[in-house]
Formats: sequence, C-alpha cells, structure tokens
Amino acid sequence: MRFTWFNLMPWPYLPDDFREQHRSVWVDIPNTLYDPRRGHFVYHEYMDQLEYADSLGFDGIGVNEHHQNGYGLMPSPNIIAAGLARRTSRAAICVIGNSIALYNPPIRVAEEFAMLDVISGGRLIAGFPVGTPMDTNFCYGQIPIITRDKYREAHELIMRAWHEDEIFAFDGKYTQLRYVNCWPKPIQKPHPPIYIPGGGSIETWDFCLDHDYNYSYLSFGGYKRGKLLMDGYWERVAQRNKDESPYRGAFAQIICVGETDQEAEELYSEHVRYFFNRCLHVYPGFADPPGYRTIKTLKAGVLSQLTEDALSKFPTLTWKDLVDDRYIIAGSPATVRDQMVEMIKGLHIGHVFGLFHNGNMPDWKTRHSTKLFAEKVMPQLRDVWPEWKHDDRWWPKPMDNRVQPEKSLPGAERR
Repeated sequence: MRFTWFNLMPWPYLPDDFREQHRSVWVDIPNTLYDPRRGHFVYHEYMDQLEYADSLGFDGIGVNEHHQNGYGLMPSPNIIAAGLARRTSRAAICVIGNSIALYNPPIRVAEEFAMLDVISGGRLIAGFPVGTPMDTNFCYGQIPIITRDKYREAHELIMRAWHEDEIFAFDGKYTQLRYVNCWPKPIQKPHPPIYIPGGGSIETWDFCLDHDYNYSYLSFGGYKRGKLLMDGYWERVAQRNKDESPYRGAFAQIICVGETDQEAEELYSEHVRYFFNRCLHVYPGFADPPGYRTIKTLKAGVLSQLTEDALSKFPTLTWKDLVDDRYIIAGSPATVRDQMVEMIKGLHIGHVFGLFHNGNMPDWKTRHSTKLFAEKVMPQLRDVWPEWKHDDRWWPKPMDNRVQPEKSLPGAERR
C-alpha cells in the first residue's frame, strides 16, 4: 500500500452563519470573506503540514487545483508543489492535478510539470483532471459540452511535447502552434506517472485503461458510496482484459485518528462538521450543468456526487452518521486500521489519499492525527497486497543522487 498525505487547503475562517447568508462556497462566494494577511499564515501552516508528512514517511504529499472558492485555496497547485519540491527530498510530489482543458495553450502544463519533475529529481505524479463543473464551466467559462473534447486534445499535445525529441507543429481544433519544443523535459521517461481524478464519468474509466493511467476516485461520500462506483470500474477493467493490480485505483478518504474512539470524536468532530457544513455548501446549479456529464454516463445511472439530495444532507450529518455510514474513517489506531483494511480490500485499491486536515482544524490536531496514523496504523497496512508489492508502474522513479534540502547551498556555490 501507498499513502499520500493530501491537503485541500480550505479557508478556515468561514463565519458561523455562512450557509444562511451565502448560497455557495464556490464560484460566487464573496471575496470579502478572504483576508490576505491571515492567508499568509494559512498557506505556511498548510505547507508545513505537508512537509511534516514527508518527514513521517508518507509515500506522497498531495495538492490540487480549484478556483474561486473557500473549499480549496490552490488556484495554482504547481506553485505549492514547487515549494514542496525544494523543501522535501523523499515523498512523491502528487499534483492531482492540473485541469488541462482550462489551459490556453495546454503546452503550459507540459512545461510546468516538467519543471516540477526536474526540480524534485523525478518525484512528480502528474494529475490530469477534467475539473469540477464549478471550476471548469462557471469560474473559467468553458462550455460543458465541449470540455471533454478540449481535454482529449490537450492531453494529446502534452504527451507529444514530452515524448517527441524534434520540434513539431500542432494543428488542433482548439490549439494551433507552429513550434512545439518543450524545454525542459521531464526526468521520468517516457513521462511521470499519470493519475486521472474521477468523480463518476464512465468515459474516464476507458480513458485510464486506454493509456494505462491510474483512476483516482475523489469523493466525500466515503467507502460505502465509493464501492458502488469502484465496483463498476473493476468490472470494466476485467472487460478490457487488463490485469487487476490494485495500483490501478486510488481513493481519497477523510481520516481522523485519536488515542481512543472517544478522543477522536472530542478532537475532530467540530472540524469535520465545519467541512461538511460549510466547505461543501455548493449551490446545486453549479454542480451539474447540462452537458458536463455525457450521455453514456447518464444512461449508466451514475449520479454526480454533488446532487441536490447529497448537498442538502451534508449539514444534517452527526459525528455518528459520518462514522457509521463511512463518510469518514475515525477512531483509535486499532479502529482506524480495521476500517482501512475493510475499505482497501472492498475498493481493491493500492493507493490512499488521506485527508488528515479538515475544515478549520488547528495545526496541533492535524499533526496529532497524522503522527498516530504514521506510527500506529500505516505500518500495519503496508502488506495488504503482497502479491502486487513489486508493481511500481504507477509510482515515480526518482534520481538516486538528487539534491537534499539540508545539503543545499546558496547561489553560485551550488553545483
């Protein structure tokens, strides 16, 4: 098993009456609720936590891209990842990811991801999400019905830019470039591992299998709801005659570890409920615009995880609801270990993106949960898939002699 410590970087200062006074945490949230001076400390605290996870032995540290929201403060995850690449030396830098249909031209993603791979010494995992409707269609104005077509073309351009050694012209429907000449190129060949975050679209399964990419289901509905979708993914894997390596799949899960089940509730309940009550307060009209999901997905009966019913239910969930219905995994190390084993085997996954910071959780609680998991849970989960332990197709292969942070020298002295 591999574990990435993932931080959404939510805004922790949404007012108590946020739901009553504002219709959405995304798209049209008033920017007067953001305080840049407070934001200075928030960014540094969140980056410190990611570096702390690296020091505790997590396999990866993860960031992602969102726009105009209080749910995740990373309109450019590459900026955060660049800082992490300089201050860490061991963990994979998981950028999950860049919404490639938004970039004009998409060669920008090829260049910046190549920079991150080079700076980190070959530790990049590159994520190519289609992007949420809120980000893609409302914040950045992409037409829903053509978003996936733009996505496929952007992917083609990025892959060619990384693979081809000669300058070429690209004449696409949406992008035309006379000279494509990617400088720098990634260290990892033929390219860094590619992860495709998905929220339920059937086409994403086939796209992953066509290219042998990892399918990462990012959901806040938890294990029980995730299993419905992941079962369909593994059925599709079998239909396509692909091997059943658990490393083809990844899953994002909120995890809260205390010394006891009671301590976990006492420490983390208010912060998890802040996340579900405020950070997931999305106006339903932004969550699923016509044309975003394809006809194939609609016919399959796969619903958006942000349906009006789900969105209305989130603020009513108690701690007991969240734990019993497996929206979150929480409790003592033993409780968390048992629930993690059930989730990992039930979803047949080899990679977990753990969300240990939630909502407005203070730094010391985040570190407490993270340390307990790293020391008392993670070691007991390493060998869940012994028959696949040597499968590293979806993991970075960094340089052996890469720069170490503690050995870095300033300016001209560095060689």
